[in-house]
Amino acid sequence: MTGHMADVVLARALVRGGAPDQVGIVVENLDEALVRYSTLWPSLGEWRCYTYSPETVRRLEFDGVLSSYAMKIALASASPQMELIEPIAGPNIYQEWLEKHGKGIHHIGLYVESLGAELKRLRDTGVRVIQSGFGFGLDGDGGFAYLDTVCQLGFFVELIELPARRRPPEKVWPAAQQGHSRIENAIGTKET
Repeated sequence: MTGHMADVVLARALVRGGAPDQVGIVVENLDEALVRYSTLWPSLGEWRCYTYSPETVRRLEFDGVLSSYAMKIALASASPQMELIEPIAGPNIYQEWLEKHGKGIHHIGLYVESLGAELKRLRDTGVRVIQSGFGFGLDGDGGFAYLDTVCQLGFFVELIELPARRRPPEKVWPAAQQGHSRIENAIGTKET
């Protein structure tokens, strides 16, 4: 099979004809990115912000090994969902992406019913899981897995099994605080 045909077969196996559910963007500073992206696209609505780390995700793996990476994320309300990701501890694929490519589009996310079943189905395609996390939901459910598709597609594909109940966000941005500007809420300082 030629390289192009192999890429097409891989892409079809991954997405099964479905549209992207999420666009992931790696950023250097989450608070600054919230201001930037909300100003560019106010229609994205509120952002729910979380920290994913060993304290909030039951099992983290990087390159097939248990890990303790951490990142701050912001999830927009719009569909498809936009996710902003700031790496805070590694090693992880977000920090590697910043070092090799700089900030920008990092992955396309696809929601799946069962992450375990999808990973089992994809095992025969030879696609490698480069990073994953299991148990980010309030009840220890939910998971994500990044597939090593950068050479074939130019970005990672993330498979996401949504939890039945998500933990409450650490913050919602922009905060609805009377007398404060959106920038004050994002960076915690007064505009001059």
